[in-house]
Amino acid sequence: MPTRHRRSVARSYSIYIIELSRACTKQPCALAPVYVGQTAHTPERRFAQHKAGGTLAAGKPHKYGIKLRHDLMKGIGPFSTRKEAEAAEKSVAAALEQRGHLVFWG
Repeated sequence: MPTRHRRSVARSYSIYIIELSRACTKQPCALAPVYVGQTAHTPERRFAQHKAGGTLAAGKPHKYGIKLRHDLMKGIGPFSTRKEAEAAEKSVAAALEQRGHLVFWG
């Protein structure tokens, strides 16, 4: 039987930002609330996983997710390790809060 060689594919991670409905909070907010996450998948695939529900979905994006905010994600990443992506996720969440967004992340 021939030996199969697996090609090592370099995994990369990206940050994604989902706009949430204002119904996710009782707190008034001038800018749309957002959810910030990191993933080894495409942001589109990760958003679909949240919307589908189940064990891979976080509550806020599952119930209140409207759309990906590509405008806010532009120029962020990709990252070569999960650790780098998690640090960036935290930084992006803090930066968006400073801009006036109500931010959920994790």
